[in-house]
Amino acid sequence: MKAATDATKPTSWTYWVNVHLNNCPHMVPYFLAWHRGYIYYFEQQLRTVSGDSTLTLPYWDYYTYPTMPSEFTDAASSNPLYVTGRANTDVYAALTLAPWAKNVVNFQRGTSNSYEASFESAPHNPVHNIIGGWMADMQSPTDPIFYLHHANVDRLWHAWSKQPQTILPAPNSSYWSGTFTYASGLTMAKAMTYMPSLLNYDYSNDNVPTALPVNAQQGRIIRVQAQVVPILVRPALGNFATTPARTIATNRRSLGGVANVTLNENSVSANISLPAASVSSLQGAVSTNAAPAANAVTPNVQTPTTTFRYPNIVLDNVAVTSAGKAGGYYYNIYLNLPAAGDADVNSPAHFVGTFGPFEASGAIHHNGGTLILSVSDVLQNLGVANLNNLVVSFVRVNGPNSPKGQVLSVGEVRVELSTDGP
Repeated sequence: MKAATDATKPTSWTYWVNVHLNNCPHMVPYFLAWHRGYIYYFEQQLRTVSGDSTLTLPYWDYYTYPTMPSEFTDAASSNPLYVTGRANTDVYAALTLAPWAKNVVNFQRGTSNSYEASFESAPHNPVHNIIGGWMADMQSPTDPIFYLHHANVDRLWHAWSKQPQTILPAPNSSYWSGTFTYASGLTMAKAMTYMPSLLNYDYSNDNVPTALPVNAQQGRIIRVQAQVVPILVRPALGNFATTPARTIATNRRSLGGVANVTLNENSVSANISLPAASVSSLQGAVSTNAAPAANAVTPNVQTPTTTFRYPNIVLDNVAVTSAGKAGGYYYNIYLNLPAAGDADVNSPAHFVGTFGPFEASGAIHHNGGTLILSVSDVLQNLGVANLNNLVVSFVRVNGPNSPKGQVLSVGEVRVELSTDGP
């Protein structure tokens, strides 16, 4: 497939790279379901090209083995599974157990504590970022490890959906109406992606992870549960110019922000001071969106309303430097970490999402350089008091190999209210 030169033919590797580049949904509904159909069709093509009707796409269980399988790291010129440019082959720094927290019972975006939103943010995105190279780009299927990563993503979704407390839209729900497009003449009914059994496959292990793998011993300490080095204190505030509250679009309103945030090997925080009117609007939105009980079914909010009720942190005009494109790092984004004391204790309640070269590439490719991160759940956790100052912290996370110097820039970090659901 790699040797095939006609990218318009499904027998070529580039054809499937372009399917992902041109049609994949990221940070929007159906991220998991679309990719389920994608790896299914790719597996069918592998069977056709190989002539082996029983060939199965393997998965990489990095929650048990965080180091990339050796078949992909052998640099022999005859090995088509090896690509140059990877920053790391150990993805331990990308892993988290957050998607399997007890309160993550709803599936789709537009619901409180969404599994799809949580899982895509981490570990999915950080695995791309820590490996780096092609994996940190929207052309990530150029690297064959992409398919083992996404087979594992699919397996973990299946494992989550089998838990007794989870709430997945019913098979006859309108959520599964319509079709996915992969290429001209290649589509799949959304309903077919509801469960792997509908596509006639299953996984040898469909258990959710309950612990992170024991990573390499560091001195006398073996890190088992911590995703990253603890946040002992909130990162220092950077000196950024403020930006005003204003209308961004008919469905989006900025409440205020800061300009020209550059990111390097150090963590940094940005203080967004909101005017009184913005504080009032934000408090009203948080109150309106009061979270339901953990076992309640929250409506799938995809239809725009006329009310500015959905709060987001927006990274606008994002850019990646040449050093940053190589990957090997990412940033955990937090809102209002404690200003003093051990910030790590309550950090999960403040977690907004991740930002690295992979997210930046997606924002540039899909959305003109804008990355929108919902903070509805975070603000519900924090409450409506003291919202006049919002501190957005970018906490750097490194793989074994990571770049120094400026890697990413953000033209504006702002707080928005939208009429559209997450």
